[in-house]
Amino acid sequence: MTTTSYAVLALLSLRAWTGYELTQQAARSLRYAWPKSERLLYSEPKKLVALGYATTHTEQTGRRTRNVYTITDQGRQALSEWIATPTAPPQLEAEALLRLLFADHGTVADLTAVLDQLDIDARELHDSVLDLMNGYLRGEHPFPQRTHLSVLFATFQVELFTLIEDWVEFARREIADWPSTKDLGMDDRTRLLTQVLVAGESVLDHPRLAKPHDQSGSQGS
Repeated sequence: MTTTSYAVLALLSLRAWTGYELTQQAARSLRYAWPKSERLLYSEPKKLVALGYATTHTEQTGRRTRNVYTITDQGRQALSEWIATPTAPPQLEAEALLRLLFADHGTVADLTAVLDQLDIDARELHDSVLDLMNGYLRGEHPFPQRTHLSVLFATFQVELFTLIEDWVEFARREIADWPSTKDLGMDDRTRLLTQVLVAGESVLDHPRLAKPHDQSGSQGS
């Protein structure tokens, strides 16, 4: 059993789903914590049936049949046992950060475009979570008895996307004066950034990191 297996099992604990419905629900909720491919999500219910954690039956819909998956008592027990186990360390998967790490193979303009796209993506995800929250206020949660869990989960997502948006602004300011993405090494600015990090402080809006044009802009506002 993988974490994805348990994620699908958890969805089955809410109600019976077809394979298509599972992927739609995963796109609606799981993508914010455990994004996986549609193909993988389609294969997981079959694995759960083989393990005895779910059952399946076919339903006729017009001229087509579809498989409907339902959790078993054994599956609910497995899910409860999984919830009580230690979690794996968090892993951040962001292609933009990978592009940043190897930005010396491109230009400052290339890196700026990467940051711009990260900002767009984070804001779209941020907005989508807020749309969900507005729906909850209108009583549109599909499982209203679980609203407290969904909203607490959403607080993490909103804080994360806000952090990304703020960090992008910081990163844009940092690279604005770079002559190139190559061979800058441990210059004075990088040393100062490192010192702030080692001190356990945030680099975002840190007074020691304000650049002259930042200070003049704040004085004029």
